[in-house]
Amino acid sequence: MAFTLYSLIQAALLCVNAIAVLHEERFLSKIGWGADQGIGGFGEEPGVKSQLMNLIRSVRTVMRVPLIVVNSVTIVLLLLFG
Repeated sequence: MAFTLYSLIQAALLCVNAIAVLHEERFLSKIGWGADQGIGGFGEEPGVKSQLMNLIRSVRTVMRVPLIVVNSVTIVLLLLFG
């Protein structure tokens, strides 16, 4: 397998898919990353954990429909060109 731009795009797509399928109650709350875990006070700088949780929530919210389209295009390209 050659190291190409398509391989990099496919790897990034797999990572975004992995983030998108994380379930908050079933997986994230068991490791202490639930919605109620990252509440900080007013004026405090958010920690790394709360920033990662915001990133996960944002990816799950914003990338839902585009991921369906991009995954479909990727599947069609793999079927056509192997």
